[in-house]
Amino acid sequence: MKIASLTEDIVYNEKKPSINILIETETSKEIRIVFKKGQQMKEHKTPFPIVVEIFKGAIGFGVNGEKQHLVAGSLIALDGNIPHDLTALEDSIVRLSLSKKDNLERVKSIKTA
Repeated sequence: MKIASLTEDIVYNEKKPSINILIETETSKEIRIVFKKGQQMKEHKTPFPIVVEIFKGAIGFGVNGEKQHLVAGSLIALDGNIPHDLTALEDSIVRLSLSKKDNLERVKSIKTA
């Protein structure tokens, strides 16, 4: 059994989103991304399908140039190789579910603004 919290030990970085792995299982990695209002993850792709949950706040989520306004409680699922970007419309906590085959360093290397 593994236990983690989306709300404990929150760190809002000044320059870029804070990215931490919460739990790793045999099939997935659960990642927490903490955004300050205005921070971005520029357009990128993942090689595997993902699920993104907005736990707190609001995110502008771009998919192929079309923006979705996602608020706390929203989920979005994407297949691999789909261009997408995230912009924090307010201070936000995002949960990202990655394939076990994907890696945290790839997520941390995404360009930010």
